[in-house]
Amino acid sequence: MKNDNTIKWGIIGLGNIANQFAADLVLLQDATLFAVASRDHNKAIEFAQKYNCIKSYDSYEALFKDDQVDIIYIATPHDSHAELSIKALENGKHVLCEKPMSLSYKDAGRMIEASRKHNKFFMEAFWTRFIPSVKEVLEKINNGIIGDIKYVKADFAFYADEKEGGRLFNKNQGGGALFDIGVYPLFLSYIMFGVPKEIIAKSIYHKNGIDLQTSMILQYENAQSVLSASIVSESDMKATIGGTQGHIQLNAPWYIADGYSVAKNDKEETFSLPNLGKGYMHEALECHNCIRNNQIESKLWSHQNSLDLSKIVEEIKNQIGLSFV
Repeated sequence: MKNDNTIKWGIIGLGNIANQFAADLVLLQDATLFAVASRDHNKAIEFAQKYNCIKSYDSYEALFKDDQVDIIYIATPHDSHAELSIKALENGKHVLCEKPMSLSYKDAGRMIEASRKHNKFFMEAFWTRFIPSVKEVLEKINNGIIGDIKYVKADFAFYADEKEGGRLFNKNQGGGALFDIGVYPLFLSYIMFGVPKEIIAKSIYHKNGIDLQTSMILQYENAQSVLSASIVSESDMKATIGGTQGHIQLNAPWYIADGYSVAKNDKEETFSLPNLGKGYMHEALECHNCIRNNQIESKLWSHQNSLDLSKIVEEIKNQIGLSFV
């Protein structure tokens, strides 16, 4: 049974991630998937039927104008995030926008500005920030469980077949390793250490100019992160956080870890923390809590956090000579 006081969601961009998000949303008692939109109306109708959604639209604009929709989840390709988020906010909607929130720091700033101007909640959909394992690990680290943190190692890698028309290899849509998956290891380094003093990045490129693989070293005052993203190779997908008194390892795949281990004093302790659904429920719950408390940003993944990360990504983008124009 759904509550009468449900938060009504709209979704635009009805691809794989939107399907996973919608499947998780069904599990939330105080959420209703109310409307979806696609420029292919048949796709919108099919998606709506699959998840018992009340309305389906053949244009994003029509969904923006629906007075009954409270919050819109934007899961379109990267290049459209900024303009669609701003339009949704201008139409009085709260917004959860898939990562990366934009392809430039300038656009990220415009999105935050729109949230503040229209007094509507906006959050970049960094679901990893809200999963139980990451929340608990961060809390334990802040409490000094492994001493002073000196080192983070994190990869996000898989082998992707280049498909005709596929978004991942599409330069115009912001494809490539850095923006699609490199943001994850950068995110982990950021929540552990903050903004780095220096970044060194090197890439392997596709013939069209996108990065297929990017390795990054982030230098801090007294720590370093060694990070990698690849769409042409695999890795163990574990993440290690090293301190002066031990280390923590997030289970693979670390960005949606269902637990972690703490190794110190020649002993290892494991912790199991399964996610709700696929894991998208946790960020959706955060959206609900913020909206109900009249907050336009999350304290766990704030506007400033997103801006900081966007600036880090932009520096790497410029360093490796990546351009989407």
